[in-house]
Amino acid sequence: MNDLFDLTGKVALITGGTHGIGMAIGKTLGKAGAKICVNDLLEVRLENAKKEYAEAGINVFTLVFDVTDEAQVDAGISVIEREVGPVDILVNNAGIIKRIPILDMAVEDYKQVIDVDLVAPFIVSKRVVPNMIRKRAGKIINMCSMMSVYGRNTVSAYASAKGGLKLLTANMCCEWAKYNLQINGIGPGYIATAQTAPIREGNHPFNDLVMTRTPAGRWGEPEDVGNAALFLASKASDFVNGHVLYVDGGILANFGYVKGENDL
Repeated sequence: MNDLFDLTGKVALITGGTHGIGMAIGKTLGKAGAKICVNDLLEVRLENAKKEYAEAGINVFTLVFDVTDEAQVDAGISVIEREVGPVDILVNNAGIIKRIPILDMAVEDYKQVIDVDLVAPFIVSKRVVPNMIRKRAGKIINMCSMMSVYGRNTVSAYASAKGGLKLLTANMCCEWAKYNLQINGIGPGYIATAQTAPIREGNHPFNDLVMTRTPAGRWGEPEDVGNAALFLASKASDFVNGHVLYVDGGILANFGYVKGENDL
């Protein structure tokens, strides 16, 4: 059974894997034996990430490049191929969100979110896939969202991008599954990260929404998403393709659930 989840020798690129969910995925895949590579726009974030990975016993390869710039992506992945090896596992994790009502959102802001959250996975995947096709092996994990399937106030650009990413995942599967590539997505629910700390404290109304409407009755941990990524990156998922795995404690299964009222 251990062999199913053994990633020894595999090269894994986690875009934006310097913190939060991306780092949790990097640590999980690294502990399974993968050679971890992460990028960011800022060297200082990469240096801080190196220290945190090292504390977990993982030697991470880091480099600066912009996932929305095709020339930078090509140059960056060429360095990875030369210094570490061809990418076997790609996690398209880099992303941004701008919480702005539609009528107040500038077109430039909308386009920026689409570029980072949707166009970048297209660019990076397109760059690594030819080598995967030649080897007849590869795993791509696109970080989708619960907002791949539903909307919320003020996140029109993010939901548009993540909905598009879900269908891009399906289309990648349609074109590349015949080469023994598995392309899937992960849709995290509400996860306890540094970014969500302010809305998890005290009696914040959003914390109340999450705690009462999530059947599991808790926020997810970054490691919960990391474990799902390990499944999708491993041999265990070799016949799973074009799928989005929602790691959400059941909130999408029953969004109307209210803890206490529905418990029997």
